[in-house]
Amino acid sequence: MGTLLLAIFAAFSLQAPPFSHSVSRVTAAQLPHSWHPGCPVAPARLRRVRLTYWGFDRRAHTGALVANEDAFPDLVHVFGRLYAARFPIRRLRPIDAYGGDDERSLAADNTAAFNCRYVIGPGPRRWSAHAYGEAIDVNPVENPYLEGARVHPRAGRRYLDRSNVRPGMAVRGGMLVGAFAGVGWRWGGRWTGSPDYQHFSATGG
Repeated sequence: MGTLLLAIFAAFSLQAPPFSHSVSRVTAAQLPHSWHPGCPVAPARLRRVRLTYWGFDRRAHTGALVANEDAFPDLVHVFGRLYAARFPIRRLRPIDAYGGDDERSLAADNTAAFNCRYVIGPGPRRWSAHAYGEAIDVNPVENPYLEGARVHPRAGRRYLDRSNVRPGMAVRGGMLVGAFAGVGWRWGGRWTGSPDYQHFSATGG
């Protein structure tokens, strides 16, 4: 009986708390690095979302992201599915925690959404979907962006073999891609010229 009770206690102690989230408005002062006058969306149309996510350490954590008021319900739904499936997220912090520096956030394997910046890469300068708060980069080390011969972030080079599926990766037919597809968001990993495995957007761009 003692062994059975210990087993029951151990199973109970391993149960994760339920998924939860909260949403709040943001001001320009709360976005000192990621927003500036001239950005295509005003702070009044952005929301800060705190939510539960499952870490690579197999424990529940609480993080936050900033997204468009029209996009955050989709993101809450996706992260609820990911949490239920125990899909691991390395880190979840608004990009202002990294001074608005996209490369610093990527190198930290941080999942982030809003950042008022232009599209990375060649071609005419245009706003990224991130600048509208309608895109998110998930686990960027496990899911790098290939810009020609460059890999963003550099630590993502060891994940270039997409057939070697490891925790946290976005792969065709996998949990992460499927969760975003379920809300109509499109995956940058489908781009043939410069696949962006970390990138999901409501607009497809």
